[in-house]
Amino acid sequence: MNEKDQKQQQGLQIELTPDKAQGEYANFAIITHSSSEFIVDFARMLPGLPKAQVRSRVILAPEHAKRLLGALQENIMRYEHQFGQIKLAQAQQQEPRTIAPFNVNGNKGEA
Repeated sequence: MNEKDQKQQQGLQIELTPDKAQGEYANFAIITHSSSEFIVDFARMLPGLPKAQVRSRVILAPEHAKRLLGALQENIMRYEHQFGQIKLAQAQQQEPRTIAPFNVNGNKGEA
């Protein structure tokens, strides 16, 4: 990257409106692609509801999808260095960990 490109990147300003700053919780993602784009649908699955509701859709060029992959890998490495390894449930060996107090094996979360 040359000096001109670095100066342009440093000057990049991003607007984050209050409604977007609140974010959307998603615990499920569906990724599809064509020859020209990747589509990532972020959804929320809630207990007692028959289907997941898509909360946000992001459409990326293949090059940007690969950049996103690299950025996620780098940030996961930083996270694990600071907080420890992120453990994933192994298929059929362990119950998946949930963040929300969902009804798992008859145990109901309370507020």
